[in-house]
Amino acid sequence: MSEQAQKTQYDEVLEVLDKLRPFLQRDGGDCELVDVEDGVVKLKLMGACGSCPSSTITLKAGIERALIEEVEGITEVEQVF
Repeated sequence: MSEQAQKTQYDEVLEVLDKLRPFLQRDGGDCELVDVEDGVVKLKLMGACGSCPSSTITLKAGIERALIEEVEGITEVEQVF
């Protein structure tokens, strides 16, 4: 993937996260985009999301599903600490 395509993909991921962010913030959490590499999005969950027992479900069923549906080439979301 070219550098320009990677930048575009990164920006598209940011756009989707900005749409999801209010839902996380409503519950006292948030997320930070750390990196996008080879279709894998690396996110840091912050605030209440960082210690929530449901964070894996939020990450996989919510954030990952939205990113795979809306951003071409995304295959997975991983949580980083």
